[in-house]
Amino acid sequence: MVASSPVGPYPIEPRRRRPSARQARTLDRLLDASAEEARELGYEGMTVRGAAKRAGVAAATAYTHFASKDHLLAEVMWREMSRLLEAPPARSARPATRLTAELRRLGTFMADEPALAAAGAIALLQPGPEIAALRMRIGQATHDRLAAALGDDAAPSVMTSLDILYSGALLWMGLGHLPPDRVPDALADAGELIWKGSR
Repeated sequence: MVASSPVGPYPIEPRRRRPSARQARTLDRLLDASAEEARELGYEGMTVRGAAKRAGVAAATAYTHFASKDHLLAEVMWREMSRLLEAPPARSARPATRLTAELRRLGTFMADEPALAAAGAIALLQPGPEIAALRMRIGQATHDRLAAALGDDAAPSVMTSLDILYSGALLWMGLGHLPPDRVPDALADAGELIWKGSR
């Protein structure tokens, strides 16, 4: 049974086995190649075989590590999100300012990498245990970042609304309903409304 997280609605994912140094280099090449394929060809055009060829590895090697192109793209999304979350947190005395700054930061990936973010958003909607695990990891990481921004003011109802806000923005952008360059401001504006409504 999967344990529940004490700070969010996401189950705690079992720890993954650490790859060897050689495997890590292969995985990095595959993820880089997959990101390039998605940027150039979009979700429909990207394939595991194409990414493997671009990375200079056999398709069988790619399938050893990734169950499908959706799994591969979801892993790319996690890598990009984790890089974004490495940035120092927003500093301000006001929780609302910290929250809107973090929401804008989380929206920059969609604004800066629209084709890649759209392909990843579609991939994250697909079935499969590997993709579900990555959805949970991304959801928990963004939840934790926003909860940290609000600190003691991170009421459960506010955090649920913010979780829905971020995942909804990713979905809308991926489906073409929200222009990528509008995402950071749209997230910040909606986050501010959620915050004000909770006061």
